[in-house]
Amino acid sequence: MARAAYYEHNKTIRVGEAEARSPGPGEVQIKIAYVGICGTDLHIYHGRMDQRVAPSQIMGHELSGTISALGAGVTGFDVGQTVTVMPLDPCGHCPACRAGHSHICLNLKFLGIDTPGAFQTYWTVPAATVLPLPDTMSLRRGALVEPLAVACHDVRLGEVTQGEFAVVLGGGPIGTLVGLVAQHAGARVLVSEINPERVRIGRELGLDVINPRDVDLVDLVEQRTGGAGADVVFEVTSSAAGAEMMTALPRTRGRIVIVGIFSEPAAVDLHRVLWRELRMCGARVYEREDFERAIELAAGEALPLDQLVSAVHPLDHLDVALEQLAGGGDVMKVLIDVQQEGV
Repeated sequence: MARAAYYEHNKTIRVGEAEARSPGPGEVQIKIAYVGICGTDLHIYHGRMDQRVAPSQIMGHELSGTISALGAGVTGFDVGQTVTVMPLDPCGHCPACRAGHSHICLNLKFLGIDTPGAFQTYWTVPAATVLPLPDTMSLRRGALVEPLAVACHDVRLGEVTQGEFAVVLGGGPIGTLVGLVAQHAGARVLVSEINPERVRIGRELGLDVINPRDVDLVDLVEQRTGGAGADVVFEVTSSAAGAEMMTALPRTRGRIVIVGIFSEPAAVDLHRVLWRELRMCGARVYEREDFERAIELAAGEALPLDQLVSAVHPLDHLDVALEQLAGGGDVMKVLIDVQQEGV
């Protein structure tokens, strides 16, 4: 029997039967293995996106699974093949799409937010969104490819190179992955995080993580860089404090990459941007090359991705997992095992 977890309203998840929709032309049906919970899922769960997400919506977009059926005209895939999904459905005809920037399509639909998502036994999606995973990659690790692709996109837009000094403001799952990818690219990385448990986890993953409540971050960066400042700063906190700090840290002609989603306008020191000729850019989701790079990195052993997973819950306990994440503490990344029955 196919099942799904439905968001009904603020902090209410219902797990029940679901239709295993057969794939139409150009579509692929995936038997879902694992789905990661992200910050957007938490926002939906807490009712903060009700203007966009209707009741009985199926969330989830960080996934791994195996192909269970192919629609007419689909080539290049086989039933039983392990895959993940790049959950973007661009319109294909707006100015952004015509310019080759379909990941920031002006009419973009995000699968699992604007359309039904992966917290279900079988998920049918456009074949163009499906990417194969290596046979040697575990399905748990495969569910981490999507957030890893976010980090790959951020680091690529930040133009991080060997020997540079990078600061990551925010040591949650995405900030930690940004730090790991930047470090893999050869940068010296400093992560700033106020949650003591996430400081500990980040250090266990091999990152240099400090709590800015214990250390003057500006002074520390100047010490580490001989007074020059950071080459690149990634703002991943979505906080007023992060927006203020991000301009205080870069060197002259340094770079700032804004990764966090600010729901309200934040004060930014534009005089500092002018005075030091800083460059700021936003980094939204990912492009296909970032997904391909994430799969390449996840297939190797260079990044400690398995250690990022704090807990795995069955689909029936999605609400428990969401509450666990909302509570903070010693939790980094939580996965849902869709095939496991709850007890």
